[in-house]
Amino acid sequence: MLALASVYSPLSRAADEIKAVQIYSQDQLLRLIQRNEHLSQVVLDNCQLVQDIEARAQTLKMPAYQFLWGDMLAWGVCVSPEPERGIDFIRQAADQGLPEGLEQLGRYYAQGKLVQQDKARAVVFLREASMLGNQKAQIELAELFIDGYGSPYDYEDAYHWLYNAVTNDKKTHQKIASCLTKLEKLMHPKAVRKAKRSLDT
Repeated sequence: MLALASVYSPLSRAADEIKAVQIYSQDQLLRLIQRNEHLSQVVLDNCQLVQDIEARAQTLKMPAYQFLWGDMLAWGVCVSPEPERGIDFIRQAADQGLPEGLEQLGRYYAQGKLVQQDKARAVVFLREASMLGNQKAQIELAELFIDGYGSPYDYEDAYHWLYNAVTNDKKTHQKIASCLTKLEKLMHPKAVRKAKRSLDT
């Protein structure tokens, strides 16, 4: 009996480990996405949650899961790569107003990654994400404006968002300061003064 128990105990331990992997809550997943750890977490979980992730993306149409599933398909993480389907799911998340989905599409169009480069389209997605408070998108949008893309009418908003940005990351802080200095050179002094208002006014 003891011999049998010792034979089966590693199997039961493995079964316990499989049960231990719980599907992420929407908040957990959003935090992983914001830290760009969502794909590595799926791999760390030994790809056990693929069916659950697909169901939440495809059937329940949960934006964070559409984004995750789209990224998995786009880059072939735990599934065969299907970039076209992947981008479609990321777009569905963006259509539901997920700032991270909007930011990623904007970045991909700006860089020509997986899609054809289209800076005008990038501005549209990044502006939407910026309005929703996505700091990454706000910096990327300002950089596109500085490079001559987008409308000068939008410079004030871009300056306003970055002027009110809060970060404890030194590199990001320096990047924001640099964007503000460069944007200021493209703006009328009156527009700069107006853009320096606080977020709640």
